[in-house]
Formats: sequence, C-alpha cells, structure tokens
Amino acid sequence: MNHKFKVDYEKCIKCGLCIENCSTRALAYDDYNSPKMDKPKNCMECQHCFAICPVGAISIMGKEAQNSSEIRQINPDDILNLIQSRRSIRKYKQENVSKETIQKLKDMLNYVPTGKNNHRLHFSFIEDIDVMNDFRGKVNTTIVNFFNKKPVKFLSEKFKKLEKMRNAILKGNDVIFRGAPHLVVACAPVNSSCPNQDGIIALSYFELYANSLNLGTCWCGYAYAVLKLFPEFCEYLQIPDGYQPIYVMLFGNKDIEYKRTTQPNPYSFLTIEKQDLNVDIFTKIKRFFLNIAR
Repeated sequence: MNHKFKVDYEKCIKCGLCIENCSTRALAYDDYNSPKMDKPKNCMECQHCFAICPVGAISIMGKEAQNSSEIRQINPDDILNLIQSRRSIRKYKQENVSKETIQKLKDMLNYVPTGKNNHRLHFSFIEDIDVMNDFRGKVNTTIVNFFNKKPVKFLSEKFKKLEKMRNAILKGNDVIFRGAPHLVVACAPVNSSCPNQDGIIALSYFELYANSLNLGTCWCGYAYAVLKLFPEFCEYLQIPDGYQPIYVMLFGNKDIEYKRTTQPNPYSFLTIEKQDLNVDIFTKIKRFFLNIAR
C-alpha cells in the first residue's frame, strides 16, 4: 500500500508531532529521528501528520503543504449566532441558486468527518429547478396513486397523517418539498462503519455552511421516506449500487427572513460523578433493549 508519504528533510525539525499525533501508529522515527511510514496498512489517510507539521515538511498522497489553507481563529460568538439563528425554511424563491454557490457547498462536503476516515460518501444533488419540479411532480403522482389503492387506502385512513398528506397533494399543496428549488441526498455504502452517523453529520455541516451563505435549508423526512418506500426514485437520483440514502435536505434562496434568534426551552443536562457499577440484571436488560430499540 503506497500512501506516497514523503519528508522534506531540509525542512523537518524533528519535532515528532506527526508521530505522536498518528492515532493508528502508522508512523515511527527513522534512524535520523525524522518520521517514516512504518506500518502502511495502519494508515487511514486522515492527513493528521500532514496538517500538524509546523514547517510543512510532510506530503502524503500527493498533497503538498503549500496547497492547503492556513488555519485562522474564528470568532466563537459568530459561530454561536449562526447556530442560534438557524431555522428550518419552508418558503423559497423560485429560482436557481448560482452554480458558484452550489460548488462551494460541494467543496465544503469534502471536509466532513466520517467514521474511520471512510471517504466514500455520495451526494446526489438536484441543482436545476426544472429537474426539481419534474422530480416533485413524479413523487406526488406516485404517492397519490399509491394511496388510492384499496389496501393502502384503508391503512391511510387508519393513519390520519398519511391521509392528510395525500389530501394536501390533491389540493396542490407541496407538503413534501415545500417549494424548494433544490435538494441534496447524503448516501453511504451499506458496508461502512457508521453510515447513518456519517450521512447525518455531513448534512449538519451542509446546513450550517448553507446558512452562512444566506441559503435556507430544511431536513426532509417525507422525502427520505419516499426514497425508502419507492426505490425507483433512488434510481432517478442515481444513487450508486451498494449505497443507501441516509437523509434528504432541501435548500434554496430564502423567501423569508427571520429577525432574531429563538429562546428555546433547555434540554436536560447532567454532570456525572463517579459511580459504582452495581446494576441489577433487570435494569441491564431494560437498558439493553432501550439501546437497540431503533
């Protein structure tokens, strides 16, 4: 396995930071106290060694230090305000987001973290509003026809939420896509370490960066359900073989502006002290089944 690990010995100051920071112990000291790739099979190509080198003496996988951005301090209050001001947007301008802005979103997604640095995520974008309207129309028609079938119609009447969705579509209301001009589907290989977590983390990064670009976003559970129930729409979105859709996010230029942050009720927070592990068997069983319930 060739990771193209190289050291510029004229620059290397033999600080050892790259070796100390290698979580898989792939690096070791050579005879001159400089780093070497000692166990290439351990290397997961996270580039931590490349990023931590204070003098840019390391290159790996053909990556050179001069092509990376310097890390600069960001005002934490601005980041907090971005998080606080994030809203789910359900009113969009009926226009395309610029190609340049969409490319920025795509470029950002290359930096999202994944389990074991498994960089095999796939993102299917609908970038043109005409394509989005075609997809929207096909989804709505499929759902209405599906729920009009007798066995399913019976179930939809039992589950009022499904019935309301069908009735809203029949009235011309876009209850699934909320008029959004674009969407992105995060997909992950079924054999990756943590596909669900990888996809959700990626879309969380996408959501915040999109909001920093003054775009609106909305997590779309209905669209995700459509992809799970009707596999033909996975084919429409060209989701690769061996991949599963993890979730769907709508996005576009907002047709609404919020003026202030909300004041949410706080979640539950608990500071843990040292504990004994004397837990009875019934509590263990109960907790086990709660843990695997979904």
